[in-house]
Amino acid sequence: MTRKKNHENQFNLEFEQDPIPQVSPEPSQRVVDASEALAEPETILELLSRWRAADWIRPLDVEFARLIRSLSGEQGEEAPPLLLLLAALTSHQVGRGHVCVDLGELMRDAGQVVALPPEESLASSVAPQEMEQLPRPGELLAGIALTDCLAALDRVAAVSEGSQSTPLVLDGHRLYLRRFWRYEQKIARGIRDRLALPSSVADSGSAEAGTLKQALAALFGSQAGVDYQKLACALAARNRFAVITGGPGTGKTTTVVNLLAALQSVAGASPLRQGRKYRIRLAAPTGKAAARLNESIGGAVSRLPLDQLPGQVTVADIPTRVTTLHRLLGSRPDTRQFRHNRDNPLLVDILVIDEASMVDVDLMASVFDALPGSTHLILLGDKDQLASVDAGAVLGELCQRAQEAHYRPGTTDWLQAITGDRVPDDLTDPEGQAMDQAVAMLRRSYRFTETSGIRQLAEAVNTNALDDAMLEGARNGNFEDVAWLDTGVSTEETRTLVNRHALTGTPGAFRHQGQGRVVGNQPVPPPVGYRHYLSLMKDHELAENSPREAWDALAQRVLAAFGDFQVLCALRQGPWGVEGLNDQIARHLLGEQLIPRAEGWYAGRPVLVTGNDYNLGLMNGDVGITFSLPWDQDEAGRTRQVLRVAFSSSDGSGNIRWISPSRLQQLETNYAMTVHKSQGSEFNHTCLVLPDRLSPVMTRELVYTGITRARNWFSLITGNEAVLRESVRQRVIRASGLAERLWQ
Repeated sequence: MTRKKNHENQFNLEFEQDPIPQVSPEPSQRVVDASEALAEPETILELLSRWRAADWIRPLDVEFARLIRSLSGEQGEEAPPLLLLLAALTSHQVGRGHVCVDLGELMRDAGQVVALPPEESLASSVAPQEMEQLPRPGELLAGIALTDCLAALDRVAAVSEGSQSTPLVLDGHRLYLRRFWRYEQKIARGIRDRLALPSSVADSGSAEAGTLKQALAALFGSQAGVDYQKLACALAARNRFAVITGGPGTGKTTTVVNLLAALQSVAGASPLRQGRKYRIRLAAPTGKAAARLNESIGGAVSRLPLDQLPGQVTVADIPTRVTTLHRLLGSRPDTRQFRHNRDNPLLVDILVIDEASMVDVDLMASVFDALPGSTHLILLGDKDQLASVDAGAVLGELCQRAQEAHYRPGTTDWLQAITGDRVPDDLTDPEGQAMDQAVAMLRRSYRFTETSGIRQLAEAVNTNALDDAMLEGARNGNFEDVAWLDTGVSTEETRTLVNRHALTGTPGAFRHQGQGRVVGNQPVPPPVGYRHYLSLMKDHELAENSPREAWDALAQRVLAAFGDFQVLCALRQGPWGVEGLNDQIARHLLGEQLIPRAEGWYAGRPVLVTGNDYNLGLMNGDVGITFSLPWDQDEAGRTRQVLRVAFSSSDGSGNIRWISPSRLQQLETNYAMTVHKSQGSEFNHTCLVLPDRLSPVMTRELVYTGITRARNWFSLITGNEAVLRESVRQRVIRASGLAERLWQ
């Protein structure tokens, strides 16, 4: 493809930053017809402005198209209208989580790929009747062939194949914003380079391999059947890049702790390292995910049989402190750049990232940028969970062949030599690729029994096998840990049901009212609702002069009690979204005299932090509870109540931090949270509320993620069974070229 040369000075900084939206002229009131939209640049820009006014696309998308036109004008050429449309759609798709636009797919079904108009256009300034007349992408692109798109992108100053600093990159049939093309390239290169590095344990007859074999035998012992945790450890120890995926309760944390112990054992026994152990860091994408791993990893380390390992491994060699990725990389205010990068790399030999499904392509590229080329990178996560909120589905792409494994015979022979376990024949493939040899899937659940309704429902959703028998079983109480609450036919009946359930958890909807259940020889407390934590707050016996430690202990109990129940929903707006549910639940709790008010700040209000605040030490996803405390005095010396929000320390210590509400800027009430926000968390009792109409955001991954947030009890509320069925049929498919780069 021929391109104009010497554009580096024209397109400064390689368009690493998104263009800053300017205020576009108000669109005219004329409705642009689909047949004329692609006739002139001004006409397509006018239509894009109408889309923006209708809240179909972002101001940024329109301004990006204007930028492309202006750059073309600087080169003395007129931008083809089709180029401007494709530029705006590429920017729009990034905002919807895609890394690029697959032009072939776009031409085959533009309406499905782009999905305009969106489900909700809350900020629209366009009249409904006018909105109905706006042309859709499918209408605009009807009759346009892939060759027409490629011709519009050819020989224009704003597009290259990547060798020049252009804002758009055309890679095959995929059109990227340059920044995201570079992210994808960086991730793929970082993985391939690590997979190509030699490993001291790859030769099963080496001393290092012998140490690894001895360490794994001590850490795992023996069990009937294939020990997939041991196989995962061995496979991850063999590569400088590894992925360990598995559903809830499959033992990802236990596996990685054993893996780190085995690696330190190999390091300690290796004469090449002279007893020097690896520098290891643990990270997670959010504060909540980091705190949860902090809570579990300490116990796992304490159970390690360190005295049986070669290499003199001690507790101090296995880190238990988990940080957020942003803190690890060194966030800098008002920029997406981090303090640690290729010029200032992290001093780390092994990096473990938990809940990797939540890591977007931007952040993952920053991780690779900050790591020395020899650093061992290990990703943990559930491949079937929702992808990251921002662009990309990195873990999902890396695990797209995990179910069948595709291990080469050489890999299976090595695994058997090191672990003693024979990999099943259906997981072998002589044509397996290098990337396949670095992905391990845990296939046994230690949390849920075979009869668990949560497990069966999640598996049925995940495999699109949600048949009538499964639904009837859930509806009729065939599962002791699942309740399906019928909502009736009216919106008011549904609202009443949600409110009552949020109050009590409706134990009567479960078999035996949730009483007498035992899991793993441990009794399981019956399901509860929000009255549980609010009663603890209301009925405490602390006095005005009670010491700070007593209030800390109460806050710890209340925060733990709040984690016993959580309402999850799919949407943000509307009566069945976060905003509507939080409002109605708060008003119901007010009516039950459990909270003093339903708006603003009040004792009992649960809050969810929605952005990182490093000054306060709060991370996106942290949950706090508001208390009224006797910690102030008026001018006469009389005790006065003040509101403070209690947060658990993210270091796993359980310590409480009390923060004034006035210092909290990014937060929302948390009686209900979206399933997206719940990732990295789990609750004793989870209630998933689905709306009565299907939305594009309601997918198989969302329903699966909602179900698997439940530790012991799961309840479902939906006014329309068809919504559940159709949601499971919808998949999250994000356009990207990462998998092709790794498996080509």
